[in-house]
Amino acid sequence: MLVFGVAGGREARLKVVDNVRLFTHLANVGDAKSLIIHPTSTTHSQLSAEQLEAAHLSEDLVRLSVGIEDVDDLIADLDQALAKL
Repeated sequence: MLVFGVAGGREARLKVVDNVRLFTHLANVGDAKSLIIHPTSTTHSQLSAEQLEAAHLSEDLVRLSVGIEDVDDLIADLDQALAKL
């Protein structure tokens, strides 16, 4: 699992999630396929702003759960999604 922030905040992280091709937008963990989500609007959406801050979850965060796809293909997919920002 990998969590990172996207420069540009909420709108930028939404674009990354929308523009990947190999990653599936799904909150499962432990799947064989690679997954991508933005925790503040999915798995942690029920938390208040104060709780999100206490958990160090900001609007720019993207969470990846890497599956069995070829690592070079996954990197290329992220590169092309980030290039669209």
